This record gives sequence, C-alpha cells and structure tokens, in this order.
Amino acid sequence: METENNKRFVFSYYHIFLGILAFLIVRSCLEGSQMQRISYSEFKQHLERGDIKNVTLRGDSATGEFVKPIKGRVGYQTNIVPQDIANQLDKYKVSYESLGSSSFMGSFILFFLPTILFIGFWYYILKRGLKGMGGGGSFMSIGKSKAKIYVETDTKTTFKDVAGADEALDELREVIDFLKNADKVKSLGGKMPKGILLVGSPGTGKTLIAKAIAGEAGVPFFSTNGAEFVEMFVGVGAARVRDLFEQAKKTAPCIIFIDELDALGKTRHSNIMGGNDEKEQTLNQLLVEMDGFDTQGGIIILAATNRPEMIDPALLRAGRFDRQVVVDRPDRKGREDILKIHSKKVKMEPDVNLDSIAGLTPGFTGADLANLVNEAALIATRENATAINMNHFTLAFERSIAGIEKKNKILNAKEKEIVAFHEMGHTLVGYWMSHDDKIHKVSIIPHGIGSMGYTIQRPTEDRYLMTKEDLENKMAVLMGGRAAEMLIFGKLSTGASDDLGKATNIAREMVMRFGMTEELGFVTYEEAASPFLDVKDGFSRISYADDTAKEIDECVKRIVMNSYLRAYEFLRNHRELLESAASSLMLHETLSEEELKEFFRVLDDERAPHSPENETHVH
Repeated sequence: METENNKRFVFSYYHIFLGILAFLIVRSCLEGSQMQRISYSEFKQHLERGDIKNVTLRGDSATGEFVKPIKGRVGYQTNIVPQDIANQLDKYKVSYESLGSSSFMGSFILFFLPTILFIGFWYYILKRGLKGMGGGGSFMSIGKSKAKIYVETDTKTTFKDVAGADEALDELREVIDFLKNADKVKSLGGKMPKGILLVGSPGTGKTLIAKAIAGEAGVPFFSTNGAEFVEMFVGVGAARVRDLFEQAKKTAPCIIFIDELDALGKTRHSNIMGGNDEKEQTLNQLLVEMDGFDTQGGIIILAATNRPEMIDPALLRAGRFDRQVVVDRPDRKGREDILKIHSKKVKMEPDVNLDSIAGLTPGFTGADLANLVNEAALIATRENATAINMNHFTLAFERSIAGIEKKNKILNAKEKEIVAFHEMGHTLVGYWMSHDDKIHKVSIIPHGIGSMGYTIQRPTEDRYLMTKEDLENKMAVLMGGRAAEMLIFGKLSTGASDDLGKATNIAREMVMRFGMTEELGFVTYEEAASPFLDVKDGFSRISYADDTAKEIDECVKRIVMNSYLRAYEFLRNHRELLESAASSLMLHETLSEEELKEFFRVLDDERAPHSPENETHVH
C-alpha cells in the first residue's frame, strides 16, 4: 500500500509540475504579445511626450506601461543607459523602481530548473516502460529473470493439500527423496531426470503439485511461466533463461518450475519463415542450459503444459524433459477426496453427502470442484443459511453447467409447452436407453445464454471406454428432444440445435476416428484433437479422396437419422406417458429424481439392459 501511495504521489507531482510549467509558458507568451520592443531614443521621445506611465529598472533594461496603448501594445521594453536614467525619470515625474541585476540563482530557476525537471519526468516515464517490459526499471536489468523465488518457509503446500492425483504423486515421491537424500541415489550410480513435465487438462492441479513437491522437499522454489521469457527485443528471452539458471545454481538444491511450457518451447516445425527470431533463440538457450548442468547438483526442473503435442521434440528427448507425468481428471474417489479438502474451509450441514456430489460431477477437475464448493457457500450466504446443505450444492452444480437462472426471462405458454415436451423426450429416452444412469433433474427454467431447459443424468460409475452401442444410445438420447417435438407438434423448432451439433460430432468421430462403419472399414480419416484441450487445429492432416468425403457425409447422416428414428419410435409407443410427464413438468417447472420415479415405474417392467453414459443436455 505504501509503494502504491508513493507511485500516486510521484504521478501527481509530475502532473502539477507540467501544469505550472504550461501556465508559465502561456503567461510568458501572453505578456510578450502585449509588450512593444523600442529603442532607447524612442523611449526618450515617449518620455518627453508624457506617454510613459511607469518604469521598472532591471540592470541595463527597462520595462513598463504606456499611459495609453500605442500600436495596440500596452507595455514596452528597452535597453537603457543606467548613468542618466534616474535624472530623466525625475525630470518628467515618472514613477519608477529598481529590482537590481538578475542573480545566478534567478537565472538558474528560470532556465535550468525547468529543464532538469523535464528531463527527470521523461526518465521516470522511461523507467516505468522498462518495468512494463520486465526490465526491472533500468537498462542493465532488462535481461534479468522475473521468476518468483520462494524460500523453504514460504512454500507451505504439501502432499496433504493435493488429492485426486495419487498416481502422479507416487511418481514424484522419488524426486523428494533425491532432494532430501541425494547420496542414496548416487550410491547406486543413478541420476535423477533433469526435467519432469506435468501434462494434463487445465485445472487438474499441475501447479499445485509443483508447489507441494517444493514444500515436501523443503528447498527453494523458482516459479515462472513460459510467456515471461518472450519479449519484443531479440535476445532478451535468452538472457533471462541464462540468469534463471545462474540463480538456481547459487541456491541448489532447488526446484525450477516453468508453467505453460508450450509458450516457451513451441515446436520449431511450425516456423516456415526461418529460425532467427526471438522465440527460437530463447528455446535454443533453454536447450543449451538443460544440457549444461548435472542433476547431481540438486537442481530439478519441473514444467507444466496442457498442450504436450506443441512442445518441440528436442525438449522432450532423453536428457532434458525425459519424464512425463500425466495429471488426469480425478475419478469418483479422487473427486470425493478433493471435496473433503475444500469442504474443510466451509461450514456444512451433517447430511451433506460428498460421495453423492462426487458422483454428480464426472469430468470435473480440482479447480471445478473448488469453484463448486465456493458457489454453494455463496448461495447459502444469499439465503442467510447457517450452513451449506445438499440443495445448495445442487444449485451450484446446475449453475456451473447450465448458467445463471434467468428469472426475468418468461416463456409464453406455447414455448413452455414445446420446451416441456422437448426435455421430457430427453428424460424418458435417457432413462430407457441408459438404465445405469439416473436422471437427476429436469427443468424448463431458462438458464445461461439461450438455454431454455436442461436434463441432468447422473452416472453410477465413471466410464473410460465407450462401445458402439454406447455411442448410438447417447445419440438417441440427444435426439429425444427433437423426436418429441415432431411427435406432438409435427413441427421443427430451433431448440434442438445444441443436440444436433453434439449428435453430429459423435457420428463423425465414429466414422472418421473410431472406424465403426462397415462401408469405410477400420480406417482413420482424422487425427485426434488435443488430449487435454477440447479443441482442434481446424484442419485434418490425413488426406482422402473426394468420393471418400462424400461417403463419410452419407454415413454420418445415416447414423444420426437412425438415432432419431430409435428415439421417435420409443416415444411413439409411450406417447401417453410422455404427455403425462410433460404436463407435470409444465405445472412444476422442475422435477427432481424422486418426483420422476412415478413416471419411470411404467418403464421398469419392460426395461431392456443398456449401457450407461453420462450426458447433460442444455438447450
């Protein structure tokens, strides 16, 4: 706070100085425009005619005012002969005063001080600019590393603060043993890996694990990220890499952690214009530094990324980042452990079942679960509750997947009816096609951006492998909303756009990636997207003929239409149940798992076993 106040004071000071300087310049210009430069002989003539009102003497110059403006000027300025000026002024009875000669201090204040202050102001601006570029406020420090250094007592995070990543922690325990007892490894002639790369989806706890390693080992921890090495000036990033390793060698044993390594170590194959740029020089310097030290000195390099496919192969070879540790999304037990850690910081009702919440949140990362607990606490606070209950967690979960409830967005009667049948189509088809997935809740209350309703399915267990039948059932559930609309109203609406997109993507992956069609065989026509980021690079690197592309489109269309027909046929055979359930949904707007059981009993006797899947539909 004191530093911020100092910055504000300096900033205000320079603003005041510039204001005063501008005022003096303007005033001087205005005064100069009103003054008439005259010779001494002219001055004596005006003096004889009585045109001079007053005189101010300063050394060998005189200034003053005319009795009346002459040629539009109200004042004058002239050089004088000091020996007889006083007698002349007394003779014509003109008032005058003498201010003496200009002093050195006066000249300094008038001419040199503004110049010095102006230079100081621009130095201050330049210094702030260097800090913005990471220069540390001076030209000599622009190549210094910006890594944050945490000493042993600062890094208080340990493995007790990490949950849901047991396999990753087991792989990293030997790093801690090495930092604590390096002689044990050296006795057998072994060496620790120079670099350990943590890969995983965003929010899975890669940075948290790095801090926990430093906390467990009790060694200094250098924390930085790849973007801090890359600057506008060529050579700055390489200088920072050198400085970082020099600091680490002085404090060994220690840990260097580089977050978002892909920003620094992006593959050079994508640079078709050549390799003489700042990023490539920085990467080359990192490669050299990693070859130039020995782990026996006690320096361990940890890095994290969610785009390992973008890392340059030279960084991933043996001798550099030669060990990759996957920090995956937690399973159900891991999610429950993570919830236990975060729930210690909040006050909960005794009936809160963390295992049930963990089952409701498949695919959630540690960051998602931390946000879920926080959202539940905020909801409980708004309701003035004394503790968090299960309903608060349910509302927090709905907000995280469907968005904020739009209380002011009121559907008209016709739209409400369409949405009710749409969501009940998802619900009944979902209960029939996936008997191991429980329908947790269905609602027609608008949420988020454009969402008019949602259906939530809660799986009984985590799934890591999907069969062809599983994917076909999943698409049938997605098409259940469109099938219900066509069955009841015979018209199409825009409410199924999200469902159609998801179903089309599943069908296209079945055809192009999984080889699940007889027409095209067990052939892959598209490379997989990033394993940790749900994005594609926008083009396929696998080429195929135009006839094959046409056949792919036909197969995708056939698979999606077959899923729609399955859903439509099921709902046509259970139309009375669909109408009854939709009427109840229109009346209550939201139906919970318990309230839906009366409609599901009709299906229980004729239920056929199907494979479970997990899907949340938002429209």
